[in-house]
Amino acid sequence: MPPSQPRSSQQAAPPTSIPDNRLGLSPQDVATLRQHQQLAHAQARSPTGSQASSQGRLLLDPGSLQLLSRHFDRVMQAIGQRLEQLNHATEIATEAQYDRAGNAIQMADAEIARFRAILHQIDELETEFDKIKRIREIVRSFRARVEQMERRLG
Repeated sequence: MPPSQPRSSQQAAPPTSIPDNRLGLSPQDVATLRQHQQLAHAQARSPTGSQASSQGRLLLDPGSLQLLSRHFDRVMQAIGQRLEQLNHATEIATEAQYDRAGNAIQMADAEIARFRAILHQIDELETEFDKIKRIREIVRSFRARVEQMERRLG
C-alpha cells in the first residue's frame, strides 16, 4: 500500500473495554485480572492493555480476550509443570525417607540381635561363674579336710 493513503481505513476498531467495577468481581479479583491482562499485553508487546488498565478499565474485545486466554493457558501449564516437579521431588524425598527408615529398622534389628547375643553370652558366663563358685567351695571343703587329716596324722 502506498504511504500516501490514509491509515484510518486500515486501522481496526478500537478495543472494547468496560469499567472494572461493572464485572461484579471483588477488588482482589479485579486486581488479579488487570495484572494478568497487563502481562498478556506486555508479552504480546501491545500497549493497549496497560492503557486500559491505567484508566481503570478491562479490555473485552476478542483479540484481548484471546491474548488473556493464551496467557492463562501458559500460566496453567507452568503451574502444572511446577506441580509435577513438586510431586516428583516429594516422591523422591518419600522414597529416600522410606529407605532411611528401612535401613534404620534393619540396623535396629541387627543391634537388637547383637544385644540378645551379648545377653545370652552373659547368661552363659553367669552359669559358668556359678559352676566355678560351686567347684571352688568343693575344693575349699576338700582342702579343709586334707588339712584336717594332716593335722591328725601329723
